[in-house]
Amino acid sequence: FEPSPLRMMTDTQKAKCYEATEVAEVNGVRLHYARAGKGRPIVLVHGNAEDHHLFDTEIRQLTAAGYEVYAPDSRGHGANAPMTEYHYEDMAEDIYQFIRAMGLQKPALYGHSDGGIIALTLEIRHPGTIGIMAISGTNLSPDGLVPDFLAEYTELNLKQPDPLVTLMLTEPHIDPQSLKNLDLPVLVTVGEKDLILRSETDKIMENLPNAELAVVKGADHGSYIAGSEVMGKMLIGFLKKNEGFVS
Repeated sequence: FEPSPLRMMTDTQKAKCYEATEVAEVNGVRLHYARAGKGRPIVLVHGNAEDHHLFDTEIRQLTAAGYEVYAPDSRGHGANAPMTEYHYEDMAEDIYQFIRAMGLQKPALYGHSDGGIIALTLEIRHPGTIGIMAISGTNLSPDGLVPDFLAEYTELNLKQPDPLVTLMLTEPHIDPQSLKNLDLPVLVTVGEKDLILRSETDKIMENLPNAELAVVKGADHGSYIAGSEVMGKMLIGFLKKNEGFVS
């Protein structure tokens, strides 16, 4: 594994062209977010230990394709104040209230890793909020992660506890059956060498009624997303194919 697979972007990779200069007060927290482009709305939700700059390349692609992008830093991440405890249900509620605060009706939502967990949790708790969804490298429970990765981070967290690592090791707990109620179009992507077990991705696909799968050859958990145009091209193609579902 990479030395720190939770952090996909290096400082040199970050274009810093889309800064989180706006702030929304939602669910008892302040979320800094970037907004760019004009057109149909899409919300981008990054993963554990990341910030919205993970998507700098995708933001450039999406705005050029005619979409309005909203890219918040999750609670305790990026420009937001750090926290001592995290739960996916809280983070999902943050994004739900963020969507409402922005006045968005059935926007598209793309989430990577923790962002995918947040996307699924949000739509399960608030059905009909999202018009179209894409998720990458997403698991329904900690058991969906590669065992060696789980063991490595369990040991590291015992030596030096980190609330974000604790989150990843103890949550989520999404009932696969609950995915059967999500009838919106969903693009599920995973790297061929991902941190997510293929059986976990298969479980997600088996239970989502309207989903398509893309396995990215040679890719790990985020190599086709951070500083790469691969995910953006797939995402735009999926959005255009299902544009009737996006407000």
